[in-house]
Amino acid sequence: MVDDSEISSSNISDLLGKRIEYDSLGEVALPADRLYGVHTWRAVRNFPVSGRGLAQEPILLDALLRVKEAAARSNRALGHLASDQAQAIIDSCRAVVDGAHRDAFVVDLMEGAGGTSWNMNVNEVLANLGLLQLGHRPGDYRHLHPNDHVNLCQSTNDVVPTAIQLAAWTYGDGLVVALNRLADALGERAADFADALRLGRTCLQDAQPMTLGQAFGGYASLVRRLARQLGALLPGLSAVPLGGTAIGTGFGAAPGFRDRALAELSELTGRALRAPDDAFDAMQNADTLSRLSGELRTAALALGKLAGDLSLLASGPVGGFGEVTLPPVQSGSSIMPGKINPVMPMTLSQIGFAVAGNDACIAMAAQQGQLEINAFGPVIASRLFESFALLTRGVTLFTDQCVTGLTANRQRCLDHLLASDAVATALLPRVGYVQATELVKGARRAGQPFLDSLEQAGLLTRDEALTLIRATAITPNL
Repeated sequence: MVDDSEISSSNISDLLGKRIEYDSLGEVALPADRLYGVHTWRAVRNFPVSGRGLAQEPILLDALLRVKEAAARSNRALGHLASDQAQAIIDSCRAVVDGAHRDAFVVDLMEGAGGTSWNMNVNEVLANLGLLQLGHRPGDYRHLHPNDHVNLCQSTNDVVPTAIQLAAWTYGDGLVVALNRLADALGERAADFADALRLGRTCLQDAQPMTLGQAFGGYASLVRRLARQLGALLPGLSAVPLGGTAIGTGFGAAPGFRDRALAELSELTGRALRAPDDAFDAMQNADTLSRLSGELRTAALALGKLAGDLSLLASGPVGGFGEVTLPPVQSGSSIMPGKINPVMPMTLSQIGFAVAGNDACIAMAAQQGQLEINAFGPVIASRLFESFALLTRGVTLFTDQCVTGLTANRQRCLDHLLASDAVATALLPRVGYVQATELVKGARRAGQPFLDSLEQAGLLTRDEALTLIRATAITPNL
């Protein structure tokens, strides 16, 4: 919380090292070297909501700065901004992208002004950095103004959605990489476990013989599909509303600004950006971001199922399945000696719960847009970016601290399989359904493994049965 106090210009003689800024609500005294201005000052006081400002969301901040640089370059090229003013804005954008002055971006991510306070925080800081470059004091806006120059041909309503989409695309690229790494790690485990016979289960009941490698191959295929489907959505973010200004009419932007700004922004970001099919639709609706959030929810919950499976397979070590061993990363109890919990799968499951909650929030915010704009971009962005960040970090940790070091307990897998009636399914071609059913029932009455009953009946030796089971489980039938 900034501790500057609002005062009257009549007290100016009492102020040393201060400057006065004005807005429609009155005047505010700021430290003379403060890089933000009156709008940001008010927003800091109005919205101390999440404790996270623009500086704590660097991908979004960089996207906003790229938009401002593209606008300055366009306005200079079109003759609407003096060359020295444009260069001062451009240089200021680049300095902040390179890491300077980022602590000046203090507006809360959950600000309630529909993104206006984000936009003005950026406008004011760039204006004051530019003024310093031009040889003027911060706040001397006659030479470079936050609205008249930095925000020229723009409004919050086209700048902020454009930046959110650019940031979401960057986040999405990172998550796709993380998912593909996880898929590769699961694929390696599938190859390692290709010949490890185990008991397949349906509804948590014994089902059919299979290999552990087949199970992990299925997990790898799932994660590759999640990466592929997320990646397929990201190019849909290329249609950005920059140049539509406040409601889609383009009023306030100079002729040619939109096309030039999109070309400049495409060059700065390396993205093939374009105007939306309908500028009014792009302003009114947030369904593109809601759809993207839905894909994150789907991915998060699918990964949660995978994590739950690994927790089950690793359960025990005595009273559970115990068919795989997860890398021990920390002690599991403050009272039970030697207990190790599946903390990395549990972490990934928790992330799934959080992402599902974020998606519900985004869906409600997308619905609550009214008429020409959706003013709930800040909550959509903050929840969406949190989902991306949680998933990317969670998937990376799960890959590196769980899947990569996971091992198979082959004998335990085989013991469970051979002790189960499920092997009867593999033997149906040899003994038939009716006889196999009677043998299963007899084995249960006798309290012995099905294979023992099979051997006692003189139908198959244990070795013959095992050979048949292995051939059935490993030989592909599809």
